[in-house]
Amino acid sequence: MTGDPEIPAGRPSGLVGKEIAGYRVEGEIGRGGMAVVYRALDLRLDRTVALKLLAPELARNDTFRKRFAHESRVAASIDHPHIVPVFEAGETEGVLYIAMRYVAGQDLVALLDREGPLPPVKAGRIAVQVASALDAAHAHDLVHRDVKPGNILVAEGTDGDHPEHVYLTDFGLTKKSLSLTGFTTVGEFVGTLDYVAPEQISGKPVDGRCDVYSLACVVFETLTGAPPFRRETDWAVLWAQQYDPPPPLSEVRPGLPSAANAVFARALAKTPEERYGTCLEFVAELRAVLTGAGGGGPVVVPPEPDRLGAPPAPPAWARPVFRDLD
Repeated sequence: MTGDPEIPAGRPSGLVGKEIAGYRVEGEIGRGGMAVVYRALDLRLDRTVALKLLAPELARNDTFRKRFAHESRVAASIDHPHIVPVFEAGETEGVLYIAMRYVAGQDLVALLDREGPLPPVKAGRIAVQVASALDAAHAHDLVHRDVKPGNILVAEGTDGDHPEHVYLTDFGLTKKSLSLTGFTTVGEFVGTLDYVAPEQISGKPVDGRCDVYSLACVVFETLTGAPPFRRETDWAVLWAQQYDPPPPLSEVRPGLPSAANAVFARALAKTPEERYGTCLEFVAELRAVLTGAGGGGPVVVPPEPDRLGAPPAPPAWARPVFRDLD
């Protein structure tokens, strides 16, 4: 390739069959205002990846370049079973790219479009996996800031007890906790209106509790078919996120226990201090009331790698490779 690879809007197949930075593009997965994601073959390791490319005209904008570079560093820094792993990130011929694990499945938008409101047990299984991923990010002082159904991927699980494996993706809008406001340096809003926390709208500093709020909006939608503050205009949504109480879950979906209303009222509190401290705390209490357990109980989360103890010593035949580490 010579010069900037063309990423043609409206012609998804424009790069299919072409090679970019050692990856052969096989098809488009999705696109947004900032990037296009393709299914691609890693020609070096012969594996399928999701290859995210930043449009060349945006790559020349320093704000977008910095945000994209930040995404790759953040996503690669956390090793968690429910966060999409990043394999590589870089720049080639004026185009920024990031190669991630290809997840064979669908996003939560497609799942809800096909199935409608989910059974509480299934909604709970999905929610606890997303909550686990978010709390892991928060433990690294990182806030996602754009939790929404389109950033939640649902793949086939391992068995009947775990029928779905859920991944959280797109940390492109992640910022260091409490370090930036809800707007970019050029005044562009960070977040998606149906799921954005009030403090992001008002430009206040944010921490992990803004993700608690966004996750609660998503979980509400999985149970009812629509986010809690659906309105006719964007301005009306912004107003409702900041000032309107959430509708009672049991009224929107009759048959669900009224005790869930208080759980959502707390998770969707307008001030962060009134919300749950962690995403798992919110999901545990919600699952308890939805199943009639009456109490949360601990949520088992896979341990982080640094808690697994020291790795075993290498076998004798491999010790020469490790001699410089002794």
